[in-house]
Amino acid sequence: MEEEYIRVINITVIGVISWGLIFILVRRIFSNYSFDFSTRIVSTLHATVAVVLATLTIQDWSCPVYPIASTSSLQQMETMAFSLSYMIYDLICSHFDQVLSIDNAVHHSVCILGFVAGLCYRKCASEMVAAIWITEISSPFLHLREILKEIGYRDTDLNLAADVCFATIFSLARMVGGPYLVYVTMAADNPILIKVN
Repeated sequence: MEEEYIRVINITVIGVISWGLIFILVRRIFSNYSFDFSTRIVSTLHATVAVVLATLTIQDWSCPVYPIASTSSLQQMETMAFSLSYMIYDLICSHFDQVLSIDNAVHHSVCILGFVAGLCYRKCASEMVAAIWITEISSPFLHLREILKEIGYRDTDLNLAADVCFATIFSLARMVGGPYLVYVTMAADNPILIKVN
């Protein structure tokens, strides 16, 4: 048990440092573009890897959010620690942007609190990993839309395709998967902090 927590802490700390270094590298490579452009590249990388990791933790494809309110597996905890490290990095990174977004800071703080609660309780990781999957599956297309605009592809067929992909995936994931996930999380015997988050 202690070894698992040490692993989670290591993933989180190394992750925060790695995200920072990746951002610095991306910022240098794309120095002609905006700060937002670089953060979107890093965010796309996180979203893509997070969806893959979340997908790999699914134990039963007939019911992806299974087992409900169960003890977290090491793989689920590692997936949460991976996304926790990104949220901490992104919260810190957002303070270096010219415009500080209060709603973004609140969003990141709530996500960090949720991940920490899930990791400390070592419970309901199936629900939390499913939440990662649902929220991040459309993120690459969200960022692609803005990246394409900045590199000169605004109002093109490629930008329209990215818009359509984002709208479709976002709608299906958030409007179909989201309510289902909220229902099973609230109905299960989960800690109140997890239900509220």
